[in-house]
Amino acid sequence: MRVVAGGQDGNVRILDVASGATLHELVGHTDEVNQVAVSPSGKLLASSSRDRNQTIRIWSTETCTTVLGPLRGHTDVVYSVAYSPDGSRIISGSWDRTVRVWDARTGDPILTLRGHTSAVLSVAYSPDGLRIVSGSSDRTVRIWDAKTGQLVGPLEGHFGSVWCVAYSPDGTRIVSGSDDRTIRIWDAATGASIATIRGLPVLSVAFSPDGKRLASALGTVHIWDATDDWRRWDI
Repeated sequence: MRVVAGGQDGNVRILDVASGATLHELVGHTDEVNQVAVSPSGKLLASSSRDRNQTIRIWSTETCTTVLGPLRGHTDVVYSVAYSPDGSRIISGSWDRTVRVWDARTGDPILTLRGHTSAVLSVAYSPDGLRIVSGSSDRTVRIWDAKTGQLVGPLEGHFGSVWCVAYSPDGTRIVSGSDDRTIRIWDAATGASIATIRGLPVLSVAFSPDGKRLASALGTVHIWDATDDWRRWDI
């Protein structure tokens, strides 16, 4: 089993989970790597960086070489990146306040989503690929139509930057984490607030494949019961 990590030195590393050893080092970015995303097939990965050229790079996990890019179009630091469920598209969020959609096969730009008033820090696709969710330092979560780029609706309630967003595996819920020390859970169809977990600033969130658990992290990983009461499971 392998894990992919981006470094402050601008390199992307593929690590062996059991030993922690670096198996491969992908060199190409010229500044800190902000985020990496592995394609659904596991054969490709995308990385975003603080590069002055505001680029995204696509790598082969088999040959460990750049196969596409750099993708250019953003006008400021590219912070977040994610693949669509079918692997055909890549989305990216930038300090230029936009979300961009790219063709994952050619690197061509498809859409530019505008509406955030500050840096876009997190992006994710819905499981069916029909919606995009983004979180921003403007304190909002926004939902977009993935085909047209039309804004479906903002989710408001955070009082700090929204560093992470994710859909539940069944697509019915959205979770967002902020430096306002809350994790918020939203109804993905209506945008209504379902629950708020207070007391923990977070930089990343992820659902378990069955949707019954939610993991949040900022230095320490916490596991939450995502079925109804959002109790924390200490591990």
